[in-house]
Amino acid sequence: MIKKVLITGGTGLVGKKITALLLKGGYQVAHVSRSEKPGKNLETFVWDLEKNYLDPAALNKVDAIIHLAGAGVADKKWTDSYKQVILESRTKSTRLLLEALQKSDHRVKVFVSASAIGIYPNDRDAEVFHEDGPHATNFLASVTAAWEQEVDKIAALGIRTVKFRIGIVLSNSGGALVKMAQPIKYGLGAPLGSGKQFMSWIHESDLGSMLIFPLENTDLHGVYNAVSPHAKTNAEVTKAIAKSLNKPCFLPNVPGLLINLAMGEMAGLILGGAHVSSEKIQKAGFKFQFPELSLALNDLLAR
Repeated sequence: MIKKVLITGGTGLVGKKITALLLKGGYQVAHVSRSEKPGKNLETFVWDLEKNYLDPAALNKVDAIIHLAGAGVADKKWTDSYKQVILESRTKSTRLLLEALQKSDHRVKVFVSASAIGIYPNDRDAEVFHEDGPHATNFLASVTAAWEQEVDKIAALGIRTVKFRIGIVLSNSGGALVKMAQPIKYGLGAPLGSGKQFMSWIHESDLGSMLIFPLENTDLHGVYNAVSPHAKTNAEVTKAIAKSLNKPCFLPNVPGLLINLAMGEMAGLILGGAHVSSEKIQKAGFKFQFPELSLALNDLLAR
């Protein structure tokens, strides 16, 4: 039985959601953080990736780990140094947890890790990607592959391991939806690039519930796509946001050339996309609260 859950990246957008859901569900929750400042009703344990340090007490009485730590891929320009930060914040943090598990007399039963749909190729419009689908060769795909390989080493310890390849998280607290809705609120919304690129999205509440799902369902192991059942194109999402906000959306598409000039390699985050399937997690018994985009947007934008 899972009683205590340790979360890395617990102060991020997704981490806050999961923490609230776990506490509401009666779980004990602890965070791993770079600072000692505790959250409400939470123990907080310090780690330092540069010094390869994790407080040895962090794993005390922990039954499950939810590993979300990782530098934001859209937070800064992709310089060589920041690309290294993006990679190492995922691989080094996972390795540090692995070493702590190897050294301690722990009771961890399940390790749930974030991953990303960035592992799949972009712009294959007719192709729907399942968990056994092909991997891309770009920067984000290489980061995701290296990240998952580190998680697999934890599975080799005999701990049940679940990896969720997370899509575009829709939240009114930050991320893609806030950025897309901003110009639309002023009547300046427009599809980006061709507008045909797929956005495999998920409501923050569904993602929070999905990441907790393996704690209560011991049959889950391996990799799952954390996306809604109905991916939409960028143009469809833009128009749906405008409809939810009762705003017009008639401007021509923003040319991809301009986005490439402004963002460089990072432009692929906006101009690329993959149609990703949620079939596997649904067959495992997960029920979406917000399977349709209109339901998700009406919930988030009405708040």
